[in-house]
Amino acid sequence: MTLTAEPVNSVVSHDDTAGVFDRADYLRDYPHEQVSFFQDPASGLKAIVAIHSTTLGPALGGTRFYPYSDESAAVTDVLRLSRGMTYKAAVAGVDLGGGKAVIIGDPATAKTDELLGAYAKFVQTLGGRYITAGDVGTNSNDLDIIGRNTDFVVGRNATVGGSGDSAPMTALGVFQSMRAAAQSHWGTPSLAGKTVGVEGTGKVGYELIKLLLADGATVLATDVNAAALDRVKADFPQVSIVDSIIDADLDVYAPCAMGATLTDTTARSIKAEVVCGAANNQLTVPEVENILRDRGITWTPDYVANGGGLIQVAGELKGNSAEEVKLKVEKIFDTVTEIFAKSKKDGILAGEAADAVAEARIAEAARVAKG
Repeated sequence: MTLTAEPVNSVVSHDDTAGVFDRADYLRDYPHEQVSFFQDPASGLKAIVAIHSTTLGPALGGTRFYPYSDESAAVTDVLRLSRGMTYKAAVAGVDLGGGKAVIIGDPATAKTDELLGAYAKFVQTLGGRYITAGDVGTNSNDLDIIGRNTDFVVGRNATVGGSGDSAPMTALGVFQSMRAAAQSHWGTPSLAGKTVGVEGTGKVGYELIKLLLADGATVLATDVNAAALDRVKADFPQVSIVDSIIDADLDVYAPCAMGATLTDTTARSIKAEVVCGAANNQLTVPEVENILRDRGITWTPDYVANGGGLIQVAGELKGNSAEEVKLKVEKIFDTVTEIFAKSKKDGILAGEAADAVAEARIAEAARVAKG
């Protein structure tokens, strides 16, 4: 196997005259500790690992296997996601930092045992600064394969000592966040009688639908993946399948696919009164939340809502039982409630309130480390 690093400037710089540290987006505005580019020509692997912060502990984040349009799109995604993991870990109260990895390619055609093995060996070279897990395009079976060549992986199947698929706990965290948002917006946490649109019916979206139906919600769903929708149709015939969710008549919009669905335009046209979902980086820019707030729409900060999976794998590292993990995930309801209360008390956006909570914990950890 050949281990090589991609030339960084050729991949990430939008300005050929600018060095990588002067890049006018995430590397400059949101500095990262380390960004590593890995390539294995034999297996076709092209991967990027971004470590945003290890202040609270080793950086943990899933591996996203996705057919990005180009390498620049992959870089932007991994930098945004890794920063989000730092804040997610801080708000969740776990002793982990933020990291993320992306593998460029279509998992349906490019994913092989050889490629996953090559990727695992690259993760091992980072010496534990980054711990990987599952994400879009990867699952517990893939993590089992990765675990053959690195010690730094969580979320493997229980049969090999892991905690299994994190989708159910991620969905539970989103559900509890949605209940907290409903409490803040309507005065009751119950979603009975509410119409919820789930955009993305993959692993997490599917589990969320199950919880919503059990709570008495009416559910609409959509996905670009026909197989995912077929599963929903077969298992939940009461769910209405629609072509588009974001512009539907909803009480709650639940983005559970890729991020950046809330733009300046969609934020002005969305009909839902509450937005809460599993997708990362739902806002194209933070200022979009201003539009939602001015329209009376309650948005739940995404990295708080989708923290259940992180809590699960953090529990795996600590040896927590499944019941202990579930209880911690259910407390996301309290965390979201506290963030909404801080937002109202301080007269700031919910996203700003969540950031303040995360940054305070990170700053305290840094202060203690300095002595």
